[in-house]
Amino acid sequence: MADPVLKIPESELSESFIRSSGPGGQNVNKVSTGVQLKFNVRSSPSLSQRAKERLVQIASHLMSKAGVLQIEATHYRTQVQNREDARLRLANFIAEASKPPPKKRRPTKPSRGSVERRLKKKSGRAFTKKMRNKGSYDD
Repeated sequence: MADPVLKIPESELSESFIRSSGPGGQNVNKVSTGVQLKFNVRSSPSLSQRAKERLVQIASHLMSKAGVLQIEATHYRTQVQNREDARLRLANFIAEASKPPPKKRRPTKPSRGSVERRLKKKSGRAFTKKMRNKGSYDD
């Protein structure tokens, strides 16, 4: 069973700061407020094998061929907010990957009574429509 509160050690995360685009005036050209968070999924001892496989499926668009998950956060104007945003997004990905698999669906069939009721209703509807016909052409 998956640990409800999974902690990823700081040593497994790598952060670098980049310049963000967007609002910020002249400040945007001088200060690196964007965050690039990298997490090596394949070599992480913190995740189970199943969680690693699910994480690769879920976040395949953010993965490198080497199995490094790279999240860029440039939405906010401060480095602190972008850092929190990147870590929160990583936490959401890991939480989604750590969920237990859904229960397997057992196929069922309708009960005999429900089939009979449906067919009775269907023939009654057909009879109603047949009675609407003004003339009988099958003579």
